[in-house]
Amino acid sequence: MAPLTDFYQLTMAYGHWRAGRHRLPAAAELFFRRGPFRGAFALAAGLAEGLRCLRAFRFSAADVAYLRSVLPSTTEDAFFDYLATLDASEVTVSAVPEGSVVFARVPFLQVKGPLLVVQLLETMLLCLVNYASLVATNAARFRFLAGPDMKLMEIGLRRAQGPDGALSASKYSYIGGFDCTSNVLAGKLYGIPVRGTIAHSFVMSFTSLEEVQPRELLPLAGGEPVDLPALAKSLLQQVCELLQIPPEKTNRGELAAFVSYAISFPHDFQGLLDTYCVRRSGLPNFCAVALALHQLGYRAVGVRLDSGDLAQQSKEIRRVFRACGAHFQVPWFETIPIAVSNDISEQSLEEFIRELVEVNGSPRMKLTEDEEKMTIPGIKTIYRLYDAAGHPFMDLMALEEEPSPSAGQELAIRVLGRLGETSKVVPTTVEPLHRTYFRDGQVCEPLPSLPEVRSHAQVSLSLLSPAHRRLHEPQPYPVAVTERLHNLLTELRQVTQ
Repeated sequence: MAPLTDFYQLTMAYGHWRAGRHRLPAAAELFFRRGPFRGAFALAAGLAEGLRCLRAFRFSAADVAYLRSVLPSTTEDAFFDYLATLDASEVTVSAVPEGSVVFARVPFLQVKGPLLVVQLLETMLLCLVNYASLVATNAARFRFLAGPDMKLMEIGLRRAQGPDGALSASKYSYIGGFDCTSNVLAGKLYGIPVRGTIAHSFVMSFTSLEEVQPRELLPLAGGEPVDLPALAKSLLQQVCELLQIPPEKTNRGELAAFVSYAISFPHDFQGLLDTYCVRRSGLPNFCAVALALHQLGYRAVGVRLDSGDLAQQSKEIRRVFRACGAHFQVPWFETIPIAVSNDISEQSLEEFIRELVEVNGSPRMKLTEDEEKMTIPGIKTIYRLYDAAGHPFMDLMALEEEPSPSAGQELAIRVLGRLGETSKVVPTTVEPLHRTYFRDGQVCEPLPSLPEVRSHAQVSLSLLSPAHRRLHEPQPYPVAVTERLHNLLTELRQVTQ
């Protein structure tokens, strides 16, 4: 994985090597300047992938040969010989546990090691952590909007940035709070629950009930097999009468597709309603097949909408389900789940829910996404301070050699953005945020499983105060430095002025 870097990292590495600076001890940090999506928080993700790449960090003979072909011809041969010996055995990485809530300006990953190696690791770590954290954070925001009971499924495989982007999106959406994915490979590799229904192409492939084979379905409790197409056709007549829809307006190919799928998956029947007209065709056809399954002892698991005014159609569908449940005396019909898909954004999800509710660095080096922002100097230890209600109210950066703050102890601190004044805080609980995950070329901390990371993320998110959890105009989360770190910052400012 060593060549997973920007070309200029290698030219800078050569500059360090030629100047004899390549083994200088260096420390670098990864943080973000502003919360993504205009929020107050992010979820840290991608750590496990980064650690795996660190463990495998080497330039193979083929890598070195390629670099010889692309670096300037004046590059000394001895530099390539040196690259062939490089690994991460002298690198130490500390970070917040994967799935932790992190805030702007607070380093969530720190790298220490020889300057040249730290330089070469920068791009790789940014690549593996930035995208993962962005996807996990986006998923967490969707989970906040949806609430704890609504199911969220990630189905972005066909629109993803290649297979790697698709797998990452599935994995980190799951960490952020999604329930399942349509991505079968992600399910196999990561153990994420996989789900799926039918597509428009399946519905459109049928033209009549005569195409349904096999036609019979055994009742759940046993007994003689039943001709499901005939039963569904009979019930469709009754549903159309109830809904005052001319039966000839319903699409019989759609009915055939639903019946065929129901025979294949009687325990997991879910109808896609908008291939043709939801009100005049998809909805009555689904109700007929669902009622036919009910007579045989099965229960449909839901419907899906993929186009149109999702909120308005969902309200209409719910009214029809209630009417059918009452008329045919099938109580569970009223609560059939309604799934929506296709370009679901935070705004559209929020509007959908609202409408439905109305119905019922080191001193000289930094790893940062925005170089115009000042880097907080020194090798630091990061603490999270909690209030009496158990909510984090401030992150505190201290120099590594400083003693740890204690719970109940008054602390003199400087809040970023108000460094000119000293503040006093008394935390109820103090939590060191970073753990050492990589040392001497090996991962030195047990890495949790994906379900454990997901569980940690949900716990971490649940501790946020409502003011910091808000998705719109959240209260800024304060980040502070100790007086000693502030003094170092002041000294460095004076030196550079």
